[in-house]
Amino acid sequence: MNASKRRQIFERLAAAIPEPTTELHYDTPFELLIAVVLSAQATDKGVNKATAKLFAAANTPQAILALGEEGLREYIKTIGLFNSKAKNIIALCERLLERHGGEVPHDRAALEALPGVGRKTANVILNTAFGQPTIAVDTHIFRVANRTRLAPGKTVLAVEKALEKHTPRAFRKDAHHLLILHGRYTCTARKPKCPQCPIADLCEYPEKTAATE
Repeated sequence: MNASKRRQIFERLAAAIPEPTTELHYDTPFELLIAVVLSAQATDKGVNKATAKLFAAANTPQAILALGEEGLREYIKTIGLFNSKAKNIIALCERLLERHGGEVPHDRAALEALPGVGRKTANVILNTAFGQPTIAVDTHIFRVANRTRLAPGKTVLAVEKALEKHTPRAFRKDAHHLLILHGRYTCTARKPKCPQCPIADLCEYPEKTAATE
């Protein structure tokens, strides 16, 4: 995979996905942070269904703390791992108020110091809420990067570093969502939709799905 091919891949993905953004519903950085924490091992659709009711009742750290852990669980009990997520979110809200005046911080170290927030979540917030050119590698991006040979790596961090190194500057801000959406709807896990894929001729996956399959 050379630089010219990588640029063509991103150009075509950008043409195919003109508005690359998260499918999580949110209005503020705090709402996005809560939605991303809830989205671990859960679908965006499931998270959106829960947060529609949660955010109508409580969409600030103070309001969620007022619910308490038990009250918060009632809103998110349809989401996987809701008990641990409720505990982390309550602790996260306390930390935001104690250290950041209730505001979501703009830097990685401060974000990763929040309960329930790891590198991937921090990257999502930095990119989606604050417009930084970070690339959060989830299962979709990990699969697409390795399958296409765009940025192969054996670990999530290795793929992230490879994407940071090889993604053309013009596409760094949108690369995260371009690759997620491509993986979610076209380069799917079990049976990639290669006949409909806009980058099939550039992709180096040796086991492409045939049109007759």
